[in-house]
Formats: sequence, C-alpha cells, structure tokens
Amino acid sequence: MTLRNFVGGGLVPAAGDRTLPLVDPATGEVTGSSVLSGQSDVDAAMAAAARAFGVWRRTTPAERQLALLRIADAVERRAGEFADAEIAETGKIRRVVLDEEIPESVSALRFFAGAARQLDGTAAGEYLAGHTSVIRREPIGVCAQIAPWNYPLMMAVWKIAPALAAGNTVVLKPAETTPSTAVLLAEVAAEFLPDGVFNVLCGDRETGRALVRHPVTDLVSITGSTRAGIDVATVAAADLKRTHLELGGNAPLLVFPDADLAATAEGIVGAAFYNAGQDCTAGSRVLVHESVHDEFVAALTATAAATVPGTDFGPLNSAAQFDRVRGLIDRLPAHARVETGGTPGGSSGFYFAPTVVSGLRPGDEIVQEEIFGPVLTVQSFADEDEALSLANGVSYGLASSVWTKDHSRAVRVSGLLDFGCVWVNTHGPLVAEMPHGGFGHSGHGKDLSGYAFAEYTRVKHVMTAF
Repeated sequence: MTLRNFVGGGLVPAAGDRTLPLVDPATGEVTGSSVLSGQSDVDAAMAAAARAFGVWRRTTPAERQLALLRIADAVERRAGEFADAEIAETGKIRRVVLDEEIPESVSALRFFAGAARQLDGTAAGEYLAGHTSVIRREPIGVCAQIAPWNYPLMMAVWKIAPALAAGNTVVLKPAETTPSTAVLLAEVAAEFLPDGVFNVLCGDRETGRALVRHPVTDLVSITGSTRAGIDVATVAAADLKRTHLELGGNAPLLVFPDADLAATAEGIVGAAFYNAGQDCTAGSRVLVHESVHDEFVAALTATAAATVPGTDFGPLNSAAQFDRVRGLIDRLPAHARVETGGTPGGSSGFYFAPTVVSGLRPGDEIVQEEIFGPVLTVQSFADEDEALSLANGVSYGLASSVWTKDHSRAVRVSGLLDFGCVWVNTHGPLVAEMPHGGFGHSGHGKDLSGYAFAEYTRVKHVMTAF
C-alpha cells in the first residue's frame, strides 16, 4: 500500500505515479512506499492552506486552544498506533517511543494550546496628541514546514503546534524516509480543525524546494542539516520569505577534574547514544581536563562498550547515514585511537556499534563535522581558557554542557559558551516551557516555549485619531 498525502481535510493521491520506498532500518528491507509529490501537488496543498487561512485566522485563541488540546488527547489515546508507525520507519526502541517521545509530543501540543491564549503586547496608549496606538500580534499566513527523520512525530508537533496556535495554516513535508506519523497526525487532527488548516505532502528534496519557493508561502521552517538550511535560506531570500532554521549541532561536553567521573561517564554516554546519536543536541565532543583524561577515557570506554545496539538504541536511519558515519571512522587520522566500537553493530539493518575515539586534534574532520551517530570523540585541555577555545572552535552553536561541582565555574563557563543551550551536570533534557535553538551554523529561531510562538506571529501598529 502506498502512503498518500493529506490535503484539504482528507487523504489524496499524488498527481503522478512516482513513489518513494519506505525501508525498515532495523532490517534494511523495503516495507512500503509513499507518494512522491510534484509541483501540481504542492500547488493544490498551498491553495488549500491559503483558503483555510481566511477561516482559521479569524478563530479566537480559545477555539484554537481547544482544538490543540483535543488533538493532544487523541494522540495520547492512539499512542500505540503512532509508536507502530514511528518504529516501522526508524527502528527505535518501543519503550523509548511510548514512554518518552510520544508523551513529549503531547506535552508540546498542550503547552502551545495554552500559549494561544497568552498574547503579549504593549498596552494601548497615546504617544501622539489626539491619537491612540494599539499593538496587534497576528498570524503570518501559510507556513511551509520541513521536518527531519530523527524524531518524525515530535519534530512535526514542534512545528505545527506553535504555527496553528498563532492562527497560521500549515503545509508540512516530512522526511522522505519517515512520513507515516505526519500523515497519521494530520488524519487525527482533521477531526478538530477546519479543512485545509493542516496539510501533509510526502516527497523528496525537490518537493521541499517547491514549497519554499511557492508564491503562497509566507514563512518557511526547517529542522535539518546545515546544508539543507542554507539551501532553504537561499531559495527563500529570493522572495524575502521569513525563515525559521533549526539546523545541525556538534555539542561539546566540558569535563572538569572535580566532576564525579563515573556518574559523568554514564551521563555522557546516555546523552551521546540516545536515538543512536541521531540528535542535533547529541553530546559528541568530550573535552576533559588532562589531569583526569586517562581515567575518564577508561570509564567512558567501559560504559560505552556495555551499551547494546538494538536494546539501548536503534539503528541509523538509512544506508546513506550508515555509510556517512562509517566513512568518518574510516577516514580517521593516524593519531586517532578507537577505544571501542567503530564497526557495524549488527548482522542486519543499519546498526552501528557504540564508539569512542580518543587522541583527536581540533582540526580533525570528525571533530569539526556533525557525526549524527553513536560516536564520542575525546580531546584533553589544560585549563579553562583552552576548554572554551576547543568548545567554541566549531561552526555550530546549538547545545553544550559543563560537568563540575564548582558552581562559580559552571556559571562563568556557561556565560562564555557560544551555544543556544548549556546544561550543567546533565545533557539533553528539554521541556516545552524553555526555548531550543542555536547560533551560527546551527541556524536561528527557537522551537518550544513562548519564543517559538512569537516566531509564528507578526507585529502590527494601529493608530487611531480621536
């Protein structure tokens, strides 16, 4: 059976007969297909969203809140269906999907339901004699949104929830390898939304480019690689479209000698290998003080070696991603040392063994590039200044962490790290109430929190003479 698009309130086939294979990364086997949307499909979806915007923008915040709350309840009730769809295309561990990712998706829907009714603005006032000024915060219009394959449902929710809460309409393109949960989400949401408010198009990069350059598109949001973000920003710039870019990461984890080394090793391995390291916030670059370097590498290696692919984390998403991670290992410089792993992690599918690489230098490819796999790199530093220089010495600026018992150091170093999120003695937790987004090649704009809600609004000044 071929997965179809969801446009204008219902499932629809694509105009052409081209399809994309859907592969189970746990086995490497083709399990189905999805339509490959072309320009006419994009035109139809954008037209549906544009028509719906005229209705949805006029709904009250309370009405939008209620719709999002009902969608959240429906996702929660049908968690098993969402888990099945997610696992079939990602190979994720079922307990993780059910216990962590779906609840987080539901939480985000409920948070933005509340945000719909919390519109901040300057109080009306007279700033010119005989005139009253009012600030209006309004929806932007039709939002083209492009979601990634590492968290298909959760990232779709992070995009649609603030956009819909603010009164926009959406055309969402999920990743070509993981479209099923997005289509299921649209089917669930359709019971509570006017037709055309939330549409889903299956397709590839060309489908995404067609959405970005479409004249109806008012804002483009993407979660993906830096390369994809630059592509989107370049195309969007030709028509001055607003962009929201949540891109790659290459997170440093600064381990100081006073840290609890055993607990830190356990925490870092969990942060690095969660979702097989396929996370833009994944803790991939360990920077450890030279006085405890050897001891910590030993603890890190032992903890990593005890982590089991297929039990503790799933496979890489595709053959292409597997080859990319393996290529980074194959091209390691002679001075690098693989402490554990560095090989396939199973007899079938796209599993990769948990890997620790030490002896690295700042300019090495595997240090500078986002890995997006279950790989930890280790470098040593002599003092705080060198630690900060190494940490900030990449083009990414999404996430980082500091591991120390010294509160003053934690505060001082946190302020000097050029990353949108800094954790202290932990790495990875996110909550709907706090913003998520980075600097530099990690993009701009925020997901989650009231900051994300504001991303999907525009500010208008209305002045009335009296």
